[in-house]
Formats: sequence, C-alpha cells, structure tokens
Amino acid sequence: MSGHSKWHKIKRAKGEQDKKRGKIFTRCLHEIAVAVKEGKSGDPDSNPRLRIAVDKAKSNNMPNDNIERAIKRALGGEKDVEKFESTYEGYGPGGTALFVEVLTDNKNRTVGEVRHAFTKCGGSLGENGCVGWMFTRKGVFLIPKAQATEEQIYDVALEAGAGDIEDADDMWEITCEVADFANIQKALSQKFTFEEAELQMVPSNRVEVSGKEAEQIARLVEMLEDLDDVMAVYTNGDFVG
Repeated sequence: MSGHSKWHKIKRAKGEQDKKRGKIFTRCLHEIAVAVKEGKSGDPDSNPRLRIAVDKAKSNNMPNDNIERAIKRALGGEKDVEKFESTYEGYGPGGTALFVEVLTDNKNRTVGEVRHAFTKCGGSLGENGCVGWMFTRKGVFLIPKAQATEEQIYDVALEAGAGDIEDADDMWEITCEVADFANIQKALSQKFTFEEAELQMVPSNRVEVSGKEAEQIARLVEMLEDLDDVMAVYTNGDFVG
C-alpha cells in the first residue's frame, strides 16, 4: 500500500494549497449550483448530490450563508455565466491513465489548457472513452487512524454496506457503491470525523511508477488541478519507492 499512501499524501498536500488560494470555494459553489439544477431541489435531504456538495463545502469551512445563497441563487434561476460539465481522458508516463473532470464556460479554452499540461509532462490527451473504462464512480471516505482501530471501522462501515476498507498510510479508506453513499456517510459520521467524504472515480487496477515517471505524474496532476476549470483529477498511478 506504500504507493497508494504516497498518492494520498500528494493529494492532501495539494488540497491545502488550493484552500489557501480560495479556489476550492469556487468549485464547491459550482457543484452546489449544478446539484440543485440537476436534482430540481434545494433540499439536501431529498437531493443526494446536493447533500454531498453541501457536506464538501462545510468540510472546507465554507460559511453557511454562502451555501444558502448559492442554493437560493440556483433555485431562482439567476443567470450566471453558463458552465458545462465535461471530462477529458489521457495517458501519463509509465502507462498510467488519467481522468479529468471539468466545469467550463469555454470548452475550446479548457481543452487547450488540458492538452498543454499533458504534453508538457510527458503524457498525451486521448479520446473520450480511451481510459474511462478503467475507472468506476464510487463513494470514498477517509478517516484518520487516530480516531479508530481497523476493527472499529469494520464494525461500522461493513454493517452499513461499505464495499472495501484499505490501509492508506495514516488513514482508513472506505469505498462503497454510489447508491450506498448516503447511508454509509450517515452511519460513519455518527462515530467519526471525515478527512474526506465524496464521490470519486476509482481505478479498477493500478500501475506502479517510481523515480522520474512518478515525478512527472505528480507534476501533471498539479498542473491540471491548477487550471481554473478543473474540478478533479484521478489517476491509476501507484507511487512506489
């Protein structure tokens, strides 16, 4: 699990940088708006996607007033700049796969920026579907080991319907099917505090990378996440060594 653990460390370190720049607030607000419009409801209890978006916003210390305003704005149909959800797929060094989720008001600009990042870091942007089949949407929870033993996590998570529990360095990583996300989130939240709780694209297999290739992939992920339109980046690269 060493490579898996290092990948989580990279993600968490990068997440802290995003918080300092305030970018994550913008992304949370976008997700709230999309969730409201897609679910046609501003009630998190009846709109699962909105519940996830609101929980993510709160976990990043977004004020409740900001969240409520975003929901009301989406319900009121106020005309912001129209944005579109899209995905990009490609290959990184060492035979790795990357799946990129974006929210953009200009697809031509975004695809150019994404392609530039891939090319600069030794990868290549592919056609839609080229690597998407390697990833599955799942619920992912990270809980610090300091809060519980593996047995305690198992007792709660498996009873609630979790599919898998893994050792991820200083975290327990619990995965589940999307349909079970809300129930498992409710069960776990009664006993533990999440480091992360969200829907992610989880790879079905991993490719071990080290040395220069690992550095290139880390740099590629960083460049992609720095782009204003990028919401999330996933890779099957497993950092070892």
